[in-house]
Amino acid sequence: MEIRAEFRRKFIQLMSFVIVNREFENFFSGKIYKGDEKYLCAPGLNCYSCPAATLSCPIGALQTINGAAGFGFGFYAFGFILMFGVLFGRLICGFLCPFGLFQELLAKIPSPKKRLCNPLRYIKYIILAVFVIILPIYGAFANGIGESAFCEYICPAGTLEAAIPLIFTHSEYRNSLGFLFALKITVLLTVIIGSVFIYRFFCKTLCPLGALYGLLNKISVYRMFYNARGCVSCGACQSVCPMEINPAKDANSYECIRCGKCVDTCNANALRLSIDLSDSNICYGR
Repeated sequence: MEIRAEFRRKFIQLMSFVIVNREFENFFSGKIYKGDEKYLCAPGLNCYSCPAATLSCPIGALQTINGAAGFGFGFYAFGFILMFGVLFGRLICGFLCPFGLFQELLAKIPSPKKRLCNPLRYIKYIILAVFVIILPIYGAFANGIGESAFCEYICPAGTLEAAIPLIFTHSEYRNSLGFLFALKITVLLTVIIGSVFIYRFFCKTLCPLGALYGLLNKISVYRMFYNARGCVSCGACQSVCPMEINPAKDANSYECIRCGKCVDTCNANALRLSIDLSDSNICYGR
């Protein structure tokens, strides 16, 4: 049962990657798709400049629109993220994010697995506030154009999906490599190494999109429900949680990606992922 459920989740992740990256032949030509679909955002982290990408990245769109508008939030991009977050919370991270799938595949590499130091989880909220919101808005007011700070200085997905492929197909890019590219390669290598030893290292520590979706976990329509009367306190749910949380104590933690492993493991049926609010035997997830 657990194996089938995980296989099903991996299949959905793979299909999501294919749907938002349908222009695969562009990897060989170095072109970037700029058709009408680029006005839509992918739900997960997937770089706009990836040659295969048919949809925009919501974080990139949020920063870009901030700069283009010259004031306030990019209402379209923020509304898009808010809509998906209110409906699904971090289920988007667990099922629909291509870079999340990449990290999970890295975690399959045999290695001693480590737990993340909890204070490091707060870095993603600092990145969200500073690089996604404050710097783009400040740039828009000060210079008339915002800066896509997260995309430019940090985003490892952009480095992997866009920068590296485009360097191979554009000699002019290779001739202009400098400190910024070295910085982003360093971030990418850190994330890759971290993801080998720590499950979804980037999601836990650096991802501003995961931070936004996580903040909506507790109010999302699709959520975790915990039956306190049925729970036998065996600790099985906590032991299998790849995000290192205890569903029995915080069923809708900011870190939960709705992967369902705890639900499949619970022999007491004390956990359930659902949109049904009518079951009186279920304690509303905290």
